[in-house]
Amino acid sequence: MIKYRLICDDEHEFEGWFRDSADYDQQAEDGLVECPVCGSEEVRKAVMAPAIAKRSGSRRERLAGIRKDMVQAVERARDYVEKNFDYVGEQFPEEARKIHYGEAEDRGIYGEASGKDVKELIEEGIDVSPLPKTKEKADEAGKLKPAVPAASAKKLN
Repeated sequence: MIKYRLICDDEHEFEGWFRDSADYDQQAEDGLVECPVCGSEEVRKAVMAPAIAKRSGSRRERLAGIRKDMVQAVERARDYVEKNFDYVGEQFPEEARKIHYGEAEDRGIYGEASGKDVKELIEEGIDVSPLPKTKEKADEAGKLKPAVPAASAKKLN
């Protein structure tokens, strides 16, 4: 796996993980790499210092670093959704359908949905993106709050 710092034509910076540099090149050529902030497909690699592996670092330490980076990326995505999308709770499937079919205002939403609901939305051609739980979203009792498993991608397009 390789991590690239990326930047879109509106100067939004973000990171992306790819199997190798050829994987990035192919995805970019196919229009599959887009800015998570504005949805632009005009994305390029940002200048970054090379990561030089240390011989003393164990595989376990390297994997722990990758996990940490991935958790931070998930937390940033959740924070962005929570700050910029409307929370609709358990009404997510119904509200996503209303937006998709033009029966409600076009806006980004998030809320709860079962796996079955998410599958049905995807089969209907409605863009949804599950968001995993994070440790940062723990309540006072130390238990994880319910996941916010889906956010309409309408606003990002």
